[in-house]
Amino acid sequence: MATRRASPMTAPRSAREAGFLLAPPAGVGHLFATMKLRVILPALLLAMAAAPVRADEGMWLFSAPPRAQVKAKYGFELTDAWLEHLMKSSVRFNSGGSGSFVSADGLVITNHHVASDDIQKLSDERNNYLREGFLARTPAEERKAVDLELNVLQSIEDVTTRVNAGVPAGLAGGEAAAARRKVIAEIEKESLAKTGLRSDVVTLYQGGAYHLYRFKKYTDVRLVWAPEQQAAFFGGDPDNFEFPRFNLDAAVYRAYEDGKPARITNFLKWSAAGTKEGDLTFVSGHPGSTNRQFTLAELGFLRDVQYPYVVPRLKRLEVLLLSWGARAEENARRAKDDLFGIQNSRKVYDGRQAGLFSPAIMDPKAAAEAAFRRQAAGRPEGRDVEAAYGRIAEAVATQRRIYLRYRQLEGGHAFASDSFGLARNLLRAGDELPKPNGERLKEFGDARRESFELQLFSAKPIHADLETVMLTEALTILAELSGFNDPLVQKVLAGRSPANRAADLITGTQVRDVALRKRLHAGGAAAVKAANDPLIELARLVDAESRELRKQWEAAEETKQQAHAVIGRARFALEGPDRAPDATFTLRLSYGPVHGYEEGGRRIPAYTTIAGLYARNAEHRDREPFNLPARWLERKTALDAATPFNFVHTPDIIGGNSGSPVVNRAGEFVGIIFDGNIQSLVGDFAYEDTQARAISVDCRAIIEALRKVYRADALTGELLAGRRAN
Repeated sequence: MATRRASPMTAPRSAREAGFLLAPPAGVGHLFATMKLRVILPALLLAMAAAPVRADEGMWLFSAPPRAQVKAKYGFELTDAWLEHLMKSSVRFNSGGSGSFVSADGLVITNHHVASDDIQKLSDERNNYLREGFLARTPAEERKAVDLELNVLQSIEDVTTRVNAGVPAGLAGGEAAAARRKVIAEIEKESLAKTGLRSDVVTLYQGGAYHLYRFKKYTDVRLVWAPEQQAAFFGGDPDNFEFPRFNLDAAVYRAYEDGKPARITNFLKWSAAGTKEGDLTFVSGHPGSTNRQFTLAELGFLRDVQYPYVVPRLKRLEVLLLSWGARAEENARRAKDDLFGIQNSRKVYDGRQAGLFSPAIMDPKAAAEAAFRRQAAGRPEGRDVEAAYGRIAEAVATQRRIYLRYRQLEGGHAFASDSFGLARNLLRAGDELPKPNGERLKEFGDARRESFELQLFSAKPIHADLETVMLTEALTILAELSGFNDPLVQKVLAGRSPANRAADLITGTQVRDVALRKRLHAGGAAAVKAANDPLIELARLVDAESRELRKQWEAAEETKQQAHAVIGRARFALEGPDRAPDATFTLRLSYGPVHGYEEGGRRIPAYTTIAGLYARNAEHRDREPFNLPARWLERKTALDAATPFNFVHTPDIIGGNSGSPVVNRAGEFVGIIFDGNIQSLVGDFAYEDTQARAISVDCRAIIEALRKVYRADALTGELLAGRRAN
């Protein structure tokens, strides 16, 4: 599964986004996948190191599309009208992921694994929609998502000059970060007031540019259809990031406005024909983050500091949730979505870490950086470029020193639970909102207030037993990393063991009461203090140090942004501006043909079929994770076995692209991104198209399944016609 984006300040709502990344069942499949990763990556990376820059590389801004490249290689012209239609048909799931409108009456399609967080929240002990699937046969049966926000990009404006002008010359570190935060908050607030659209200033090229993105927002979003998770994630962890695949990884929502289905002008027409090998495809989605423009110092930080912390933590949390889930069926249901995200993320980070440990990827990057610095040295800006690299190295050194403590406190890993997140948001909202808009922490700015309150007042189910288990582990890790005798650890534990302290906090807090949260938020800091809630008081206990760590971190980030701006200008002068920026969870366009590949001396076809699904099921005798839901077995003979199921193609994607629409030259919906193969896992650092592939669900498989397995005639008709029947 292509992972969903993890954003530090937009508070993604599921475990896989909030930072408690987990891992998969340790068995033959897991061991095989890990061994295969170690065998494949060195050879792959050597090929990448020797290969020239790929023509199809790039996650391109819609404001700076790759017109010349696509025209030269494929003879296709990216017109303004074609791009605008695709842009306004594309949807960002603010929980992490992508999607698209596919009917004039507000239908939105995305991946099942993007929707799984919402499906879990709509489930309970009697209705396990992750296991059983869901279908609304009438509009009245559509289930409103608890706290989902969809964003649709309307416009992009370059505000680089204004943002940089807001930071006086010579200002650095924390003062510069505060000044930049202030001017960005002003721009966002002005834009919101002027247009009524969600307005986000996005940092591009690590600080080389700043663009204002305006989004139309939908918060009344209702689930229409989701298959069983076993159909969506057939093959489980053993097949994850592999190909061939047989996954119906899709789900359908409907966006509403004023209590009625939204009237949508820009939506994607469903293709009846689908694709064939060699066809050019385009992907319009929201890739989360890449690090292709990082310096060696920044990559070294990932390799030596961040990943050695993240990877073991994922594996530890996976074991915890597997063990807890095995104790009772209801435990397993409650933990399932978090466990799924952890298992997925563990495999992603295994691949990234392997890339960073490989000389085949690091040596060429070192050579490229050295060559660029030599080129720049002979130009007027050479001294500035060298100084910029030095400032980045110094900032990284600061971040190395504080990383673990920063992640534990400000990152919330020491208190990993939804309850603590609510408690801290209440505490900080009371402190931040009375301040002038430009002086607040970013997430409390006026332009973000509606989105913040949607999450704060969410009625999603929060299970005290699972919260206690997670908080116990988090407090234990805090004590291990900081030392049991650390003064703050002693204050946090308050003379109790991690298990007992977690139980005290979770049973004693009132923050899971939505009505209480609304009262405290309305009452401000005084009401929050008067509540005397143990979890809020814990948040208060660590808040001073947490804020100080954040201040240091953001000062280092500001230093890096200023330095990258210098490097970026020099690079543009030498190489020209035709280079896509790293991913930032903003809408991007990528492209490439449907194309199989060779692996281990054998040809891997571009498509799988429904026949292949049943063959793989039979091969494993219907045993987990290759078992099929009952209706798939019962209705096997009704299906056209030759229908294409999943396919591979070469567009440049990364986590966050999950759910992205795949379109053909006519802009028709031909599939939906749901994964990359194992060779694509180094895409965070580099792109290649010899073996690395994006994996999509074929539009024809979705229709075949809806018609003959789920017998969803009304939904099928709406997808094919582009509007509801009267």
